[in-house]
Amino acid sequence: MKNDIDWTAAQGGALGGLRVLDLTRVLAGPYLTMMLGDLGAEVIKIERPEGDDTRGWGPPFFGDTATYFLAANRNKRSVVFDLTDPRDRSRAERLAATADVIVENFRPGVTERLGLAYEQLQAINPGVIYCSITAFGDSPQARGLAGYDMILQSVGGLMSITGTTQTGPVKVGVALVDVLAGLHAGFAVLAALRHRDHSGQGQKVEVSMLNVLLASMANQSSAYLGTGDSPTPAGNAHPSIVPYQTLRAADGVVTIACGNDKQFAALTAALGIAELATDPKFSTNTLRVRNRREVIERIEEQLTAMTVGDVIDLLLDAGVPAGPVNDIAGAFRYAIELGLDPVVYIDHGGQQVPQVASPMRMSGTPVNYRRAPPTLGSG
Repeated sequence: MKNDIDWTAAQGGALGGLRVLDLTRVLAGPYLTMMLGDLGAEVIKIERPEGDDTRGWGPPFFGDTATYFLAANRNKRSVVFDLTDPRDRSRAERLAATADVIVENFRPGVTERLGLAYEQLQAINPGVIYCSITAFGDSPQARGLAGYDMILQSVGGLMSITGTTQTGPVKVGVALVDVLAGLHAGFAVLAALRHRDHSGQGQKVEVSMLNVLLASMANQSSAYLGTGDSPTPAGNAHPSIVPYQTLRAADGVVTIACGNDKQFAALTAALGIAELATDPKFSTNTLRVRNRREVIERIEEQLTAMTVGDVIDLLLDAGVPAGPVNDIAGAFRYAIELGLDPVVYIDHGGQQVPQVASPMRMSGTPVNYRRAPPTLGSG
């Protein structure tokens, strides 16, 4: 395993030539640094001797590698440092001294003990953008609190609005808060880099996962702040739009999303119940929310005589947003059918490693896939 490595500038990309030192593990931080790598930055990931936790988060595996690790670690080089060892810490400091961006997601207080906190590294690299992702911030009362995504979903309110009154609180089926934290942090890092381009000044970027979740619950958080009432779970329905949910057809369920009165009129006309669009109980979205049960029953009376496929064909022809409830395999097939090219393969020692393609499309500086997720310490 290599402990001393040199930066090698990536070729091309909007962030080509940018140096990123990745001190993160699990998902929020690695997702951010992978995005920077996709955009052309050279990313060096420092791992402890045991490796990133997610290397062991399987099954499922692709070969000998956990697919969880593959999800957030392409376009990086891996170097193994024991940051409690003064020699390895010195090597990490040398890398930090010439980095443009440093990203860490240790518990509050850990970087200070290691000598890798912002104030310590800013002294040797004044222009550095130092991004710190925490679960709950770094106030004295938050120190010592570890935050996995499910804990954030629980204490942050997301589980309370997911599921139904029958199921009780339900977590989202992916580590969504981690991903959202990585996205928010990435946005802030790019803003800080632009500021540095104009001023020459580096800065510290701080993102807490709890703040990210409260912001990302958007209309639900706003509903609480505006009324003082906590939203409750609505299952697959929308608290403020009707119909905007899954509905029963003859052979399954179909998702219908009428975001305005014009679409509702098109829906009812297509289903042969056009009179609902002018009914005083249903003519506006506010009225439909107040009379949700009745309008949904009237719509489902029509749908249950039709197959899911027939419903979707009918409604799409009428300009009404509708679709099936796909599993993930179906979702990839659908994206492929639409020409979105959702899968890329990156060569790694003769093995083609499948990856979800970046959703970023840039005409002048396209995303590039230079490196498959690295083996531990491969440099």
